[in-house]
Amino acid sequence: MNPDLKSWLLTGPPWVQYRTQIDLLGEDSAATPVQAVRQEMLAHPKVQGLVADLAMWPDPPLKRHNDAKHPIHKLSFLADLGVVATDPGMEPILKRILANQSPEGPFQIVMNLHPRFGGRSGDHLVWMLCDAPVVLGALLQIGLDDHPKVQMAGEYLLDLVRENGWPCAATPDLGKFKGPGKRENPCPYANLVMLKALAQHPDWREHPACRFGTDTLLGLWAQRREVKPFLFAMGTHFSRLKAPLIWYDLLHVLEVLTQFPWTHADPRLNEMIAVLMEKSDAIGRFTPESVWMAWKDWDFGQKKIPSFWMTVIAQRILKRIQ
Repeated sequence: MNPDLKSWLLTGPPWVQYRTQIDLLGEDSAATPVQAVRQEMLAHPKVQGLVADLAMWPDPPLKRHNDAKHPIHKLSFLADLGVVATDPGMEPILKRILANQSPEGPFQIVMNLHPRFGGRSGDHLVWMLCDAPVVLGALLQIGLDDHPKVQMAGEYLLDLVRENGWPCAATPDLGKFKGPGKRENPCPYANLVMLKALAQHPDWREHPACRFGTDTLLGLWAQRREVKPFLFAMGTHFSRLKAPLIWYDLLHVLEVLTQFPWTHADPRLNEMIAVLMEKSDAIGRFTPESVWMAWKDWDFGQKKIPSFWMTVIAQRILKRIQ
């Protein structure tokens, strides 16, 4: 790593220092200096605020899946930081999540989906393939990979795969619900979050389903000018750097795909990597090009100067393929 980049990252907030030490510098997570930074991260008001925001899970109701302030995305971000099940405040939250498991397996959230979009009036506990994998992936990262309820959820979602990846799917309670696309098409976002979840499990990350999913995403990049399944495009907006990793965009797709080693030599992945590398400054820092206003108080919530957290994500991607 560029010495100037290393020095700069280690002046960042504690979660940036922590992930830099582990993901970029390869330091032992049990080492005393690393644990000291981790404790500083857990005690930070921003991290404690996210934990507090999850206390009423599964409320509030989800009305759109790219609602950046919704608890599922805060849970996922905490997992990305490195928060685990035994950390302060997490036990009651995880109990609430595990208590809302559907009969078929996926974990439910409260959703308010208008009948004209295939839902029912009011708030209901349901799951869709654009939210259930987000919850599953976070639970796996947090350390519940051996929990029988998590295993049940993963196996059910894994079995929904087809040869062209994961489709648009939802709880049987919603009948024939389907997003704005053809039933035979894969849902790009469902494939993305399913792959992110499965990458966290040592057995599932090698499952043939992951080959279907990665090839689907790479194929969508190759056909980005011709196809936009379920209205998910890979154009200008897709290529803008944005954090945290919430929706279907370049940084999120690369963070997921590069966790599967068989993608590394694929020319389609390398094309995306080239787009990312063009956005780096002289020492390897990255500046947000789009922001989630719900996260405007974080270092990636602006578009004027390099972001510590975004740089960690981008450099982690580049390190994997090197």
